[in-house]
Amino acid sequence: MAPALSKLRAEAGLGALLRRALAQYLLLLRLYPVLTKAATSGFLSALGNFLAQMIEKKQKKENCSLNLDVNGPLRYAIYGFFFTGPLSHFFYLFMEHWIPSDVPLAGVKRLLLDRLIFAPAFLLFFFFIMNFLERKDMAAFSAKMRRGFWPALQMNWKVWTPLQFININYVPLQFRVLFANLVALFWYAYLASLGK
Repeated sequence: MAPALSKLRAEAGLGALLRRALAQYLLLLRLYPVLTKAATSGFLSALGNFLAQMIEKKQKKENCSLNLDVNGPLRYAIYGFFFTGPLSHFFYLFMEHWIPSDVPLAGVKRLLLDRLIFAPAFLLFFFFIMNFLERKDMAAFSAKMRRGFWPALQMNWKVWTPLQFININYVPLQFRVLFANLVALFWYAYLASLGK
């Protein structure tokens, strides 16, 4: 009986911890929306790159603890903190004001704005900033763009279009950056694989 009671107490303690963490996150989101979204984006972007490296090592049947590039997660953390979080925050606000929910076909218009304008520009910006953070020259940037931009944009449209439709039309505004970042764990893993 004691082990079962101990397990119940541990689960209740974990539930309480998760509720307190969520309450704290919501408070920070209300008080410091851009900073909270930037920090969340930085952390999740770094985690995405770390997971990409782990997956790549596992696919090559290498020891996952050896030869991890610590600079990769750092670059992604910088990009997420300074660019993904803040730019996404302001883009979603802009979209809400420019295409309010009561406009006819608002969901479709928002999706088209996101997919045809924001996604290509944001992807181009991603490649440019990563090239800079990797301390590569413009020739390397140009080569990476020729090799990776179009396949990445096509994959972006395939993967992100239904997810962004859900995000833009059904996720509350304050959680859209978080939703996109959680999905982006896998997206950044894909983008990281293009850089190799």
